[in-house]
Amino acid sequence: MKVYQLHSKQKLPISLEKAWDFFSSPENLARITPDYMGFDIVSGADRKTYAGQIIQYKVSPLLGIKMNWVTEITQVQAPHYFVDEQRFGPYKLWHHKHFLKEIEGGVEMEDIVHYALPFGILGQMVHPFMVKGKLDEIFGFRQRKLVELFGEWEQRAESREQRAESREQRAESREQRVEK
Repeated sequence: MKVYQLHSKQKLPISLEKAWDFFSSPENLARITPDYMGFDIVSGADRKTYAGQIIQYKVSPLLGIKMNWVTEITQVQAPHYFVDEQRFGPYKLWHHKHFLKEIEGGVEMEDIVHYALPFGILGQMVHPFMVKGKLDEIFGFRQRKLVELFGEWEQRAESREQRAESREQRAESREQRVEK
């Protein structure tokens, strides 16, 4: 079985608390999924994310064909990460880790997805043409939608203390070179 990996990072100008509140609410997944996917939550989204939670969806990943997708939230460490795993659905394996980390000016979210396709060698043959591109498209849509919802993260200029410390370090470095 060939296992593929999708890795995505995005910085958002919101607090860790606000990010956790948004991403730990399963109903928000529909808001950041392209409409053409026909994404509908059937059951299990009535509470915030918790370990053992089973969520059932209807989704149309290819050619508009509706499929059942069942995931389980297997691990949760609020407000830093949670893991969802497919129990039934279009993939042979789907293991999705969602990480949130507080950074200056906001939060960095990181997604790491390990997945495998059904149908053996046939699945591997269609991966580069049908699946990888579709997943990249879905995660690209998600990133754009999150910017629309929360705004663009901007790296803040160094603080006065950081600039002063940097000047002091350069001055000390020059003094050490002069002494030698």
